[in-house]
Amino acid sequence: MTDKRFYLEALGIPLWLPRPNHPSLTREGHTDDHSPRPLMEEASEVRASDSPPPPAAKRPEMRADTDSPPDDWIPPMDDDWEPVFESDDNDLAPAPPMSRETRIARMDWEGLKAEARQCAACELCATRTQVVFGVGDHQAEWLVIGEAPGADEDRQGEPFVGRAGKLLNPMLLAIGLQREQVYIANILKCRPPQNREPTPAEAAQCRPFLQRQIELIQPRIILAVGRIAAQNLLETDTQIGKLRGRVHRFGASRIPLVVTYHPAYLLRSPREKRKAWDDLRLARRTLATEPLGPARRSIDP
Repeated sequence: MTDKRFYLEALGIPLWLPRPNHPSLTREGHTDDHSPRPLMEEASEVRASDSPPPPAAKRPEMRADTDSPPDDWIPPMDDDWEPVFESDDNDLAPAPPMSRETRIARMDWEGLKAEARQCAACELCATRTQVVFGVGDHQAEWLVIGEAPGADEDRQGEPFVGRAGKLLNPMLLAIGLQREQVYIANILKCRPPQNREPTPAEAAQCRPFLQRQIELIQPRIILAVGRIAAQNLLETDTQIGKLRGRVHRFGASRIPLVVTYHPAYLLRSPREKRKAWDDLRLARRTLATEPLGPARRSIDP
């Protein structure tokens, strides 16, 4: 009986025995002067160190008869466990570099001017005195585009300031425009040596600057001055005599474009001034009948 009792107590199982009725009967049948105590009280005196620790709580285990774990299942984790996240290999790849055309197409006026001043995309950067960016009203309805800067323009940094410019100003006045009311630019921003014609490669390198100027100005009409300007804007090799006298459309916005002779040519051929006057009147009539686009309506009152 004694061995069984201590075995049960070691397992943490209390043993209840009825209190003996005989006052002289003690544990294990021995007589004592004191009354016997319940065995439960003896079990409570067993020290905690003598009892085995309670069993640790176990995590629920996955059932073998199902493909998914129970809701309260927690996977075991080691001390050096670190989370692993799935990632797309494309996210780790570096972004492709932005092209020059895309970068220029996102610039504002100040950024565009700064970029043009430091441009070295073609060999003209080595022979120019300064970049001839453009001049005039940034919200002008009229955009006048010429060929390339000459010697006077290269020296002063402004288009149409030489003899040709002195003729362009009265041409604009004839249709009621001050020079300050229009925007004037060129196909090229740098002067070609000896005032030669721009090469296709040079015009292509300058094209992003002019394209961005057009997008920022949002003109209602473009006046292409001279053969080089007209052929580059319309992307054609048709002679100027066949391009003038009618209204062309430029770009996705379908901006009206009228072609006329360059003032430098008119200085050499005064008899052609009458034709240039007809071109200016055609441009003025076109502007009067051309509806405002959504972008222009947001600018004009």
